[in-house]
Amino acid sequence: MAVKEEATSVVAGAARFRVNVKLVLVRVVVRDQNSRAIGDLHKEDFEIFDNGKLQEISDFDVERAEAAPTSAPGPGSVQSAVKPEFPVRFVAYLFDDIHISFQDLASVRSAAHHRVDALPSTDRAAIFSTSGQTMLDFTDDRAKLHETLNKLLPHPIAGGSVAPCPPISFYQADQIVNKKNPDALQVAVNDYILCTNLPQTPQAVETAGKIVEGISSGVLTAGEYESRLTLGVIQDTIRRIMSMPGQRSIVLISPGFLTPDLEFENYDIVDRALRAQVVINSLDARGLSAPIPGGDVSYGGSMDQNSMIMQGRFEQEQELMQQEVLSVLSYGTGGNFFHNNNDMDEGLRRLGESPEYYYILGFTPQGLKTDGKFHTLKVTLKSKLKYDLQARRGYYAPRKADDPAEDAKREIDDAVLSSEELHDLPVSVHTQFFRAADDSVKLTVVARIDVQHLHYKQMDDRNQNDLTIVTAVFDRNGNIIQANQKLLQLRWKNETLQTKLSSGVTVRSSFDVKPGRYRVRVVARDSEQQLMSAENGAVEIP
Repeated sequence: MAVKEEATSVVAGAARFRVNVKLVLVRVVVRDQNSRAIGDLHKEDFEIFDNGKLQEISDFDVERAEAAPTSAPGPGSVQSAVKPEFPVRFVAYLFDDIHISFQDLASVRSAAHHRVDALPSTDRAAIFSTSGQTMLDFTDDRAKLHETLNKLLPHPIAGGSVAPCPPISFYQADQIVNKKNPDALQVAVNDYILCTNLPQTPQAVETAGKIVEGISSGVLTAGEYESRLTLGVIQDTIRRIMSMPGQRSIVLISPGFLTPDLEFENYDIVDRALRAQVVINSLDARGLSAPIPGGDVSYGGSMDQNSMIMQGRFEQEQELMQQEVLSVLSYGTGGNFFHNNNDMDEGLRRLGESPEYYYILGFTPQGLKTDGKFHTLKVTLKSKLKYDLQARRGYYAPRKADDPAEDAKREIDDAVLSSEELHDLPVSVHTQFFRAADDSVKLTVVARIDVQHLHYKQMDDRNQNDLTIVTAVFDRNGNIIQANQKLLQLRWKNETLQTKLSSGVTVRSSFDVKPGRYRVRVVARDSEQQLMSAENGAVEIP
């Protein structure tokens, strides 16, 4: 039996059937007329349509928010009597300081201070920003959370203190450059002539058109960069929070932003969050907002009535598009979207809570092409009950074929980062610790895997299979400290196999830790049948 050992970093994914990358997942929240979540529906009650075609729901799960953690020490552990308390919920507050105004930030920051004061002992909160200028990892230290909130400031990447001439928005620039909208160009040209006091001559109009197109290209480039950066940070936040055990949610605090030509990336975030079992809630930091007819006239221009009407239309369309991005991220992942309301305290209170029940529907599209095209989704109930359904609106087909090796890696990573136990392979977990010095402890995790249920491939007079075993240690805040991966290459003769069937195989992993409370997790997966086991343990080192 050959053993390969390596340290591994754990990234991406989710648990159970969610690791099948060809499976389309839809998280559905069903509410009655009193907005209460319904949890007594079954697989047979749902219908799901992909591009209008009824699909077979192959996987179904109903999940309920737990009130307390269920992890406990593994059987036979020397610390079997210890049941340390671990966090139940993890909430990452992500402030979009790239797009937010100082006034809006001040309002939501005050509400966030109130949420920190009400932080339960079983919750951990983190604070991130889209600019990366302000960050605090998951903690229950309220003083540090308050201190970090006070450091938040707007960090716009594009623009400056001098009002531009003309004031072209990201949306209008997209209409001019990408959509070739003549009305958007004409409004900007008129605006430019007014704010520069150019004469209304054909030559001036032609010159203004070229200048406006150049300005629009610059605005579009800067806006696209900000949007890509924002979406990338949301992806990073998902990867960060998915390593935490328990309920995981992101509260995105933003005035909204535009994502022209980034729809694939936007919906990819929804898919990744679903597979990682992360809920995204969004708060529109603008509260109740209304576009100013004619826009901000601080630059000194004076629009004609027709330009004011067109500019007002563009601003209304931009408002809707900005809200659409937040709506897709929230409703697509089973979260809430708080908007058109100035009560930020109430907004953060609602978004900090999870629906008591939600459903996970999974189906595998037949003949799905790797063409990157958008598929619309619709979820309905077969009964005529007047329930409100909240679900994702669609997904993008993959752009390339999946790599089986990458699928297997993701499956293992997903299981490590989940807190759910799986028992395809019988695995027992034991922990021991030895104090090497006053502040240094050697923690040993021993996993015994029962190999009786494995299928072995016959080759060269050997019974062959590969076992991948990952042992991970998490601290009291749910942060992963280290993960150790070992590959057992089973190449047994018949007589050796009979011995192993009765005794199993044992794997030891050692970690250098400090005194404290820890959660340990062991995941085992074979290569032939792709059986998976995941066991939790806990230990407290005085």
